[in-house]
Amino acid sequence: MVAANANEPAPSEGDVNRSPLRAAWRAGLSSETRQLLDDDERVFLHQSLSTPCLDVIERAEGATLIDVEGRRILDFHGNSVHQLGHGHPRVVAAIKAELDTLPFCPRRYTNRSAIALADRLGRLAPDPLAKVLLAPSGAAAVGMALKLARYATGRHKTLSFWDAFHGANLDTIGVGGEALFRQNLGPMMPGGEHLPPLHLASRFFGDDRPFERFADYIDYVLELQGDVAAVLAEPMRWTTVEPPPPGFWARVRDSCSRHGALLIFDEIPSCLARTGTMFVCEQAGATPDILVIGKGLGGGIMPMAAIIADTTLDCAPQAALGHYTHEKSPVGCAAALATLDVIAEEGLVARANELGRIGLDRLEGLKSCHPMVRDVRGLGCYFGLEIGGPDAAATADRLLYACLRRGLSFKLGGGTVVTLCPPLTITEAEFEQAFAILDDGLAERATA
Repeated sequence: MVAANANEPAPSEGDVNRSPLRAAWRAGLSSETRQLLDDDERVFLHQSLSTPCLDVIERAEGATLIDVEGRRILDFHGNSVHQLGHGHPRVVAAIKAELDTLPFCPRRYTNRSAIALADRLGRLAPDPLAKVLLAPSGAAAVGMALKLARYATGRHKTLSFWDAFHGANLDTIGVGGEALFRQNLGPMMPGGEHLPPLHLASRFFGDDRPFERFADYIDYVLELQGDVAAVLAEPMRWTTVEPPPPGFWARVRDSCSRHGALLIFDEIPSCLARTGTMFVCEQAGATPDILVIGKGLGGGIMPMAAIIADTTLDCAPQAALGHYTHEKSPVGCAAALATLDVIAEEGLVARANELGRIGLDRLEGLKSCHPMVRDVRGLGCYFGLEIGGPDAAATADRLLYACLRRGLSFKLGGGTVVTLCPPLTITEAEFEQAFAILDDGLAERATA
């Protein structure tokens, strides 16, 4: 993807927001919208991926965003929080009811909603994961997992992957691997060792069983160093839609156990039915020692995240692993409980698999019709369409705006991957409409 200037790396966690196409898009908006965007830039610190903003949203319902001009936009982005769509009535009702009785619970106290949520998460997670801590953000939850790994092992080193994203806090960018978030910030958290990105396994380990060789390399590093506290990874690389390689994580799980390192899976964007199972680790063939979840846990409304740990890791009662003011937010916990109820009662795990089959079939059809489509892939109701050819990143950027004009919003990952993340509650008509818009956008780019 074309960077804003020669000194900036191309972001892989989101779209370029200072490209000429963003400026052209903004110029076509109404004067009211442009004024609101100007006001946004005036009052907020400017930052990559956020400034300038794309549009001004007035309302959101189900699979749809409605901007101040009344445009309806199918939300296939949603920051991965909207498994239930926007404003699911069950979640809204649960929040309102909790607000009427217990809007806040000070630390040193607990409440029924928090206890019920922790119990439910412990029952949903694979054995032996059953001990929970809650947090107000995914990055905070990753930080808690790293602390717990240090206390449990007496070590401080981590192994994680270049090009991975684990949150934008200073500790999490140290274990993350995206240049956009690390550049010009000086030393990172000590002990952070990095591995090549999983999608480049063949480049580093050859075409003959590359993931097996990669897993052997991780085993070698763990044995050689001897003091690694944890391997931290996304079991599925979310930004570029890379499903877990068969057998890979099972081998890494075995290596961690043998060498005394914990395995931490960051499933913040991928948890809770999105991929056709409640958790990706159920399809990865490996249960981590600590599972980190978030985003959709709050029903797309409340900021909620959690770690779910092996029961044997309840080993640091003297430590402040999280200590967040809103750690046991009764309102957030009520939203999360309602979210889990809706997933179960509306059969959203099965729904994700059904939509996954339909969506991949539609994407294969687009690939056969549009030569610019290099690859399509997905897991459950999450899809990636990779643009190839000369100037692929610029083509993908133009495709984004071609689809936005037609009413479809999505995210570009890695510069060239159209990531499609719809609500699991989307109607069949809306789902088909989104793929028709994508088809039209690809056709426009082919003739541009």
